Amino acid sequence: MARIVMKFGGTSVADLDRIRNVAARVKREVNAGNEVAVVVSAMSGVTNALVKYCTDLSPLHDAREYDAVVATGEQVTAGLVAIALQEAGVDARSWQGWQIALKTDNAHGKARIEAIDGATLIARMQMGQVPVIAGFQGIGPDNRVTTLGRGGSDTSAVALAAAMQADRCDIYTDVDGIYTTDPRIVPKARKLQKIAYEEMLELASVGAKVLQTRSVELAMKQRVRVQVLSSFGNDNLLGSDLPGTLVVDEDEIMEQAIVSGIAYSRDEAKITVRRVPDRPGIAAAIFGPLSDASVNVDMIVQNVSADGTTDMTFTVGRADLARARAVLDAHIATIGFAEILSDADVAKISVVGTGMRSHAGVASTMFKALADRGINIQVISTSEIKVSVLIAADYTELAVRALHTAYGLDAA
Repeated sequence: MARIVMKFGGTSVADLDRIRNVAARVKREVNAGNEVAVVVSAMSGVTNALVKYCTDLSPLHDAREYDAVVATGEQVTAGLVAIALQEAGVDARSWQGWQIALKTDNAHGKARIEAIDGATLIARMQMGQVPVIAGFQGIGPDNRVTTLGRGGSDTSAVALAAAMQADRCDIYTDVDGIYTTDPRIVPKARKLQKIAYEEMLELASVGAKVLQTRSVELAMKQRVRVQVLSSFGNDNLLGSDLPGTLVVDEDEIMEQAIVSGIAYSRDEAKITVRRVPDRPGIAAAIFGPLSDASVNVDMIVQNVSADGTTDMTFTVGRADLARARAVLDAHIATIGFAEILSDADVAKISVVGTGMRSHAGVASTMFKALADRGINIQVISTSEIKVSVLIAADYTELAVRALHTAYGLDAA
């Protein structure tokens, strides 16, 4: 017998037929003797509609009322899934975030989880009942409903799995696992049986959309074993032990590949601040105001000229480009730059693998593979298990395919 948290995303509960399918999967686990808790997202498209209601009424709406509106999507799904389970003969009860209680800070719209008391849910599961929990939501210090930000249901599921000391957190989505890269670009991409927390965190942070970054951070911190698998098709319903991809501690993986995956992101923009004085404090003068304006900066490169000036190039999210330029223009007197250049037609390509720690030549393989195909590298950044480059967006798919082959990731 195992204790399992099963999380279902919006496409998995998009209509009543899919909700019945969810109930059948949950019933299979219950019949196998497992203790099960379910975490659900809003039905596909519902959250977007609720957000639009808020923004259409007031672009600068009250974040507390925004949370009160958008949290209802998950509440509806939780109730419907509980009804479907009851109809299938499974004892089930729906729970909202405030009922657990899943306590958060007061950052409405992007709250962070501070505490969960899993005792009540554990007691219900031990009695044979299946708690069906509304993901994405909690309760703040002011006793008002909070939401965790888009994709927050993954974070809810992992946090609940930790609080309930679950053996595994199964996240059902519209893909059947984690692949070495996007199979839509590289048909020879391979599904991974296991991937380390650190690798998944890096992949999620540089463009892989399978898991939300915060959920991976929490899983790594709490050592929650996460399985990613599809809620579509008959293979999972009929039952195989581990049909998806497990995200686990590095020690669980027998032999680490040098590179586990290739990720890409087209949501990047490049900014170059030209002819900045080369003096102590100039980086703080540039990046301090951007931080104050909540603009996240990623890749950074500095080129120093012989005339005592420097060019500072960095990337921001494409959606933050206009705001970043406005912030820098407002601080031109403090910074003292000559001009600002920007380019939103760029993409970030990353190779990720814990095997990089013990193998040389990973970066040079990347650079050579791109050079052989005439792809110019604009910016480079590295970490212990990741190398990222910025290239022209037109070359995204060519670069991903070239690197997938260069690192021997193509399926036979």
